[in-house]
Amino acid sequence: MTFSPVTPQPVEHLQGSIERVTFHSPETGFCVLRVKVRGQRDLVTVIGSAPSVASGEYIEAQGQWTIDRTHGLQFKTEQLRTVPPTTREGIEKYLGSGMIKGIGEHFAKKLVAAFGEQVFDVIENNPERLLELSGIGKKRHDQVVKAWAEQKVVRDIMVFLQSHGVGTARAVRIYKTYGDDAIEKVLENPYQLALDIHGIGFKSADTIAQHIGIPKDSLIRARAGVRHVLQELSSEGHCASRYTTLLTQAEQLLDIPEPILSQAIQAELDENQLIAENINNESCVFLPALYRAEQGTANHLKRLMQGFYSWQGIDPQQAIAWVEEKNAIALSHSQKQAIHLALQSKVLVITGGPGVGKTTLVNSILKIISAKNLRITLCAPTGRAAKRLSESTQRDALTIHRLLAFDPQTGNFRHNADNPLPTDLLVIDEASMVDIVLMNQLLRAVPDPAGVLIVGDVDQLPSVGPGTVLADIINSRAVPVVRLTEIFRQAEASQIIVNAHRVNKGIMPKLPEKPSQKPDKAQTNNYQVQETVTTYQITPAEPPLQDFYLITAETPEDIGAKLLHVVTERIPRRFHYDPIRDIQVLTPMQRGGLGARSLNIELQQRLNPTNTPRIERFGWTFAPQDKIIQTVNNYEKEIFNGDMGTIQEIDEVAGEVAILFDGRLVVYALDELDEISLAYATSVHKSQGSEYPCVVIPIAMQHFMLLERNLIYTAITRAKSLVVLIGQTQALAMAVKGQKAEKRLTNLVSRLG
Repeated sequence: MTFSPVTPQPVEHLQGSIERVTFHSPETGFCVLRVKVRGQRDLVTVIGSAPSVASGEYIEAQGQWTIDRTHGLQFKTEQLRTVPPTTREGIEKYLGSGMIKGIGEHFAKKLVAAFGEQVFDVIENNPERLLELSGIGKKRHDQVVKAWAEQKVVRDIMVFLQSHGVGTARAVRIYKTYGDDAIEKVLENPYQLALDIHGIGFKSADTIAQHIGIPKDSLIRARAGVRHVLQELSSEGHCASRYTTLLTQAEQLLDIPEPILSQAIQAELDENQLIAENINNESCVFLPALYRAEQGTANHLKRLMQGFYSWQGIDPQQAIAWVEEKNAIALSHSQKQAIHLALQSKVLVITGGPGVGKTTLVNSILKIISAKNLRITLCAPTGRAAKRLSESTQRDALTIHRLLAFDPQTGNFRHNADNPLPTDLLVIDEASMVDIVLMNQLLRAVPDPAGVLIVGDVDQLPSVGPGTVLADIINSRAVPVVRLTEIFRQAEASQIIVNAHRVNKGIMPKLPEKPSQKPDKAQTNNYQVQETVTTYQITPAEPPLQDFYLITAETPEDIGAKLLHVVTERIPRRFHYDPIRDIQVLTPMQRGGLGARSLNIELQQRLNPTNTPRIERFGWTFAPQDKIIQTVNNYEKEIFNGDMGTIQEIDEVAGEVAILFDGRLVVYALDELDEISLAYATSVHKSQGSEYPCVVIPIAMQHFMLLERNLIYTAITRAKSLVVLIGQTQALAMAVKGQKAEKRLTNLVSRLG
């Protein structure tokens, strides 16, 4: 089987005059228009994006014809340009549309009757002539002139941006960010767009810069390129870059000589746009935000480890005996030691893999401390992780972002050093997922008398964001650490847990034994004997269900075919799992035939093939009931990178998509859909903090650059009940043995030392 490529539809052109604006959002630019097109008897529905539209305007559009189940034939535009009308009828309709404040239908007729086709020139260049008409005084005159000027500014900005390769949706965002100064800002430094506007990266800004004539070897381009390289390195998890690495990568990206790049780095350092620091006697460069986050995290941990804490003085021996009796459990020796340490520490790290008793230990500590009527606060990096924490502790738990309470008005968290959290103990679960910036924000909001319990599995993949915070805290030896390693007897029944620990030790997972192909007397338990009137027939029986499987396949095409069959048919039939809700495909890569993107397209076609309305935005097609994932933090919506949801409704007329996230309905404008992608398959990194009934993992030699032990270990530990690996045994062996990943460049260990 081969994956079928998506054939792009041919682009068509359409021209006509707007008869009616059915819907227009000034916030997003999304619009639904009824357009009179030459050669078409009926009005045509046109869907697109424009900063402002009005009846009577002439449009020129590029796009495709589509048939919507609810709304019928539509022309969906990729580019939409509006032109002021030139006929008296069109001008009258345009001016009477309400777009220009102070001009209604009645006054529009009067203006056109008085000035004809020259009315636009009169308003713009000789507005005093408006006072010649009866019914217009100074107030209305000023209102019309001001509204006309505002519309002209918007149009000029849009024409300028679109002429330099900026699409309508991005142009609307630029205008919303910079307002009337948009052209001036872009001309002054187009690279600032990459810092200020979501969805515009360095390459897009660089294209605009080339359009407006900024030389390739200019210092402004070199400085922007250097920052971009550091941002790219931070997206790979690094908090800093070696100076030599920064020079080399910037030279490859920009094709600018090294002397200019050195000058650019120095200029950034001089203006504190970058910060230099030695790490292990090597000259390194930080983005200021990451430098401050590392310093802050270290300083706050040192601060919190000092002083009196509320549970100080509790007798550990008595507390352990009390909690064993209260919870009717027998704690292991290592758990008792951990409780002893926890009751004598103000900050503590608890780490360990699945099945080693982390939950029992944390619950025991919380039970002891809460008996003193102390305030306990629980948090985790993602909604799913917080929900799991709440279920396991029977206490309320919040995401870190919700706990800190983001304030959209100020762009900051409400809880900080000046307004600390009202708590005596903060528990941070799934701490391996917390990046350096978020950890700094969280710790700075913890009051001096409070303690902190940091819980996580240090052997999982590090955070998606920069830093290796949990590992660095442990490696610093500055904070007391409990490392649980003993697998409890009840957990040994799960091959998922046993194999996760085997993989973590560099040992191949133990797989279910296959029944022999030839039935004989010694193997009859694997077969059923079916008796008929005249014959005996031996047929293979379904083997008993396991919770861990490896399905071998030798080519990417074979892996893909088996994965699609397993997800859409085999697992739902044998295990009764819903293929959308219960099964999660986790892949090492985003790109390639077995990457998340390709698998999502294939799985969408099989699992949600007929739902309408379907909309295409930012390279994805979305439909109701699609499973999606948020790919960036959106503080205003309180939806964060890695949160998963399901599309409930698409309203093309209103230009909105309603998505359900863990029982909460969140509405997105169409131009915000670049924040989400399909999530039938996701990268292993994106799955951190989540847990799924069933996980399916493709693994192939084409993933060799990413085949790491902690990647496979993280993927396996995301499953509650079933793991299915599909791929090449050689690739699995490479992953289990592999620990070749480049260590993230951070300096937190030495700051804590």
